[in-house]
Amino acid sequence: MPSLLVTGGAGFIGSHFVEEVLQNQNNPFQNVVVLDLLTYSGLKSNLATFTHHPKFKFVHGDIADRKLVESTLKDFAIDSIVNFAAESHVDRSIASATPFVHTNVQGVTNLLESFRDLCKGRFIQISTDEVYGSISEGSWSESEPLAPNSPYSASKASADLMAMAFHRTYGVDLCITRCSNNYGPRQFPEKLIPLFITNLIDGQKLPLYGDGQNVRDWIHVKDHCRAVLKVLIQGQSGSVYNIGGHQEVSNLELTTKLLGEFDAPESAIEYVKDRAGHDFRYSVDDSKIRNELAFANLISFEEGLRDTVHWYKSHESWWRELK
Repeated sequence: MPSLLVTGGAGFIGSHFVEEVLQNQNNPFQNVVVLDLLTYSGLKSNLATFTHHPKFKFVHGDIADRKLVESTLKDFAIDSIVNFAAESHVDRSIASATPFVHTNVQGVTNLLESFRDLCKGRFIQISTDEVYGSISEGSWSESEPLAPNSPYSASKASADLMAMAFHRTYGVDLCITRCSNNYGPRQFPEKLIPLFITNLIDGQKLPLYGDGQNVRDWIHVKDHCRAVLKVLIQGQSGSVYNIGGHQEVSNLELTTKLLGEFDAPESAIEYVKDRAGHDFRYSVDDSKIRNELAFANLISFEEGLRDTVHWYKSHESWWRELK
């Protein structure tokens, strides 16, 4: 049986994907190997629930390290790769773009070259809806031109273009997924939902950019991971798949929902200077994955948000030291 490499598997989404694969009764992989550098948001604690699983292996390292990547692919007889490894926080990319180029462009190119030379399976590049830019109305299809606005989204768009070039030039079997905003347990508390939840637990203000009218589509991380597994196993080679949550709300609406979960007053909101180059709205048309691969979301936003609040309330030891 082949083995699967999940890069960035100690991160928020990656660790949930590893869980999804290991818990899937139809899992076709002999081993699931995580390669992670364990930077500030890649945490060994995210792997705790399956550290002793007989099919799980862990390698500490950087996807930009060619020798390490090649030895990992050889040592574990890796057949396929799902690449979650990425610098992903827009504010950090505005402060310094260089780490984003290192991981999201150089690292991905290194993975693609190593995969081309040593593997026979499928490569999945995990991307983002942010590569499309901002859209005031309607939704992007997969054929929409890329128009990223932040250093983060520009680095992810670059990786997408490189991945597709490897498919067209070398015949590499790969797919790209572009998902809307994720939320759920174990998300690093610099992101909006866990930041606001943990601030409310501590009785702190909620720093809301601008007037709070920027719109995002939210998907629970477990639904996202189920979609990625479908693409890995059933997707058409060379295809891009949008993955949406069909839960569009403004940041102010989201903040109000969180206030309601804590019975907190609106005065807890602190409007702050807007982010530089702040995209107004993201929205993907994901009819392709729904029609071709029969994907459907299982977790409603209300249920998922409530469960996420409960998780952070009951796992203070996980996030307290991170803040």
